[in-house]
Amino acid sequence: RSLQTRASTAKEAAPPHPLPDIMASQAQISKKRKFVADGVFYAELNEFLMRTLSEDGYAGVEVRVTPIRTEIIIRATRTREVLGEKGRRIRELTAVVQKRYGFPENSVELFAERVENRASCAMAQCESLRYKLLGGLAARRACYGVIRFIMENGAKGVEVIISGKLRAQRAKAMKFKDGYLISTGEPKKHYIAEAVRHVCMRQGMLGIKVKIMLAHDPEGIMGPKMPLPDNVIIHEPKEDVPVMQPSAEDQQQGGYQGDQ
Repeated sequence: RSLQTRASTAKEAAPPHPLPDIMASQAQISKKRKFVADGVFYAELNEFLMRTLSEDGYAGVEVRVTPIRTEIIIRATRTREVLGEKGRRIRELTAVVQKRYGFPENSVELFAERVENRASCAMAQCESLRYKLLGGLAARRACYGVIRFIMENGAKGVEVIISGKLRAQRAKAMKFKDGYLISTGEPKKHYIAEAVRHVCMRQGMLGIKVKIMLAHDPEGIMGPKMPLPDNVIIHEPKEDVPVMQPSAEDQQQGGYQGDQ
């Protein structure tokens, strides 16, 4: 009996799970707690999907809350694997999320969205590099392969940092760069895609960081719509009007017309 009472009190004392947006609005919690709960929900969901869909080119998640339901959009390079056979896998993921966060029945829905240009997605390239290293490819060769692929597909610049025990017992860091890359200011928020992953190798843990600078796209599909503030556009010079040669009569008269 005493064990049962202890267990029941422990259940009561346990902190509640972070509330998703739709539940937070129903429970009427303070604005501060609501934003913290939403952030924790997003972080936990992102971590879960990152581990589950790492082989399927997971590239981020977006949570949209509507009055009727909560929509979770999973961005990935291989959407067919995310959906599974006849949508089986996406239904399993929906059931896991629903059960974990206590969503009411049919109030949460997961969608898979395909990434158009996987070369400009830092998360997808970081995962690609991770699997190359796990497959036994040399670090330098793997990094140069990823850099070449990114630059060939229209990126403005790329940086890959890999650190840890590379071949020898002593840990070191290697940095590979190509193209033009900005590091600070407002344009960094729009132009730089960044991702970090950890690779558990036999001799220890390796860290990978991939930074990609996207190219400017006026339509905003393949890159940011906003141009760089220091971008200088040089226009083509105007065509010069040819200077007319004076006629023989003008040469004979000479001087100004008004003086005659």
